[in-house]
Amino acid sequence: MLSRASTAHDRSGPGRVRAAHERSGPERVRAAHERSGPERAKAARERSGLRRVKAAYVWFRAFRRTRPFWGGVWLVAGGWTVLKFSLSSLQLVVSTGFGGVAGYLVGGGMILCGLIPLALPAQRYTFGLIGAVLAVVSLVVSNLGGFLLGMALGVLGGSMTVGWGAKRPRRRAVEG
Repeated sequence: MLSRASTAHDRSGPGRVRAAHERSGPERVRAAHERSGPERAKAARERSGLRRVKAAYVWFRAFRRTRPFWGGVWLVAGGWTVLKFSLSSLQLVVSTGFGGVAGYLVGGGMILCGLIPLALPAQRYTFGLIGAVLAVVSLVVSNLGGFLLGMALGVLGGSMTVGWGAKRPRRRAVEG
């Protein structure tokens, strides 16, 4: 029989077959399993999953950089806060009339003003201003603007949306 040291260097032809036959039962199974298809398929699936996650992150990063993302997020959060603190029973809303419905309208309007610039960045001025005005109006019509928190978030988000500018390419330093 050949020793393991001599078969380790001889990996071609009959030497490989002899080395496989010299291994004991569990060692032979492990060596065969290392080269099998299921292990390779599992590793390929893991790599493709990581690629998908990385591709999704790259897409989200590009999306975030080409839109007034944080202004929209703060405006939506302010609208949700105003809407949450103006929730009441349907009977109370109907009996109070416009005063009961105004909180829903202002909160929903703020949410829309935060979402539209994410879809149409060219409309950021219009909807940023409308969102900031609705946030100030919520102070009067909806429980102090969601107890001042919704109003503050809305004004912050509206001003960030108006102030957002598209990212410019970097200028290279002039050598001279």
